[in-house]
Amino acid sequence: MKKLPVVVAIPTKNEAENIATTVRSVIGHFEKVVVVDSDSTDDTRALAKAEGAEVMPYTWDGTYPKKKQWCLEHVYPDMDWLFFLDGDETPSDELLAEMRRLFAGATEGRTLRPAAFDIPLGYWFAGRRLRHGYTIVKRVLLDRTRCRFPEPDDLAAPGMGEQEGHYQPLAEPVVALSSPIEHRDLDPVRTWFERHNRYSDWEAWLERHPAVREQIRMAKTRQGRLFHKAPFKPLVSFGYAYVYKRGFLDGRAGFDYALAMSFYRWQIGLKTRESRDLERQARQARQGPQRRDHLGRDER
Repeated sequence: MKKLPVVVAIPTKNEAENIATTVRSVIGHFEKVVVVDSDSTDDTRALAKAEGAEVMPYTWDGTYPKKKQWCLEHVYPDMDWLFFLDGDETPSDELLAEMRRLFAGATEGRTLRPAAFDIPLGYWFAGRRLRHGYTIVKRVLLDRTRCRFPEPDDLAAPGMGEQEGHYQPLAEPVVALSSPIEHRDLDPVRTWFERHNRYSDWEAWLERHPAVREQIRMAKTRQGRLFHKAPFKPLVSFGYAYVYKRGFLDGRAGFDYALAMSFYRWQIGLKTRESRDLERQARQARQGPQRRDHLGRDER
């Protein structure tokens, strides 16, 4: 079987539970498979090598580029096409077939017209594959010569660290594929909440820095840009996923996931309000005690 002229980059940190399955799903199908690992303390590197992947170490220096842009610049840069997979993701058989048709249509010496492809995510939550609810799309098949990740002014924000935030790489034109990547995380569901607790720190920081928030909003999909401006996000989130997108058809798992995402939006709002309250209290402390005029109004 002829291999696809694409390098697979798998950014990891402590993915021992999932990495063997992920590497096994792409070895033999793609020209190169590289695990880009950030100082894992478990067996991620050994397991990846045992399955035939190359391993490249990565240490973030606290500035841009962050990890995925670094991959675009350093992981077999002589190969134009790069396919990102998380350490708990696998391409479906249908996606592999779709990609083969895609690259078979590109003649020798001629690039594909699109600079990137958006791929839907087949999402698993608490051990069950969700068929309804949120439709998550990832821009992960990229011509690196025509794509780059944004560099918003969020280096001071907590929660993300070496990872790019919740935005897409910039590319034009972009075409959507129909077959999914399967996101089947074998870690316990508590790790989902731990990750999203960190992510909500980042999102809350953005709410207090509107200029940066706008930079990131413009790097999202159309759906993401619209939701970015929506009021009452916890309620909108639950109603959209569970009712409008029929998450109820996934049974208890659909309800749990819609509720978890609504809780995530609530966390962002709560952390934002708490931060603003603390900032106001600190500002008042710096300005000194209030004085009141003869009508009982505060003076400064």
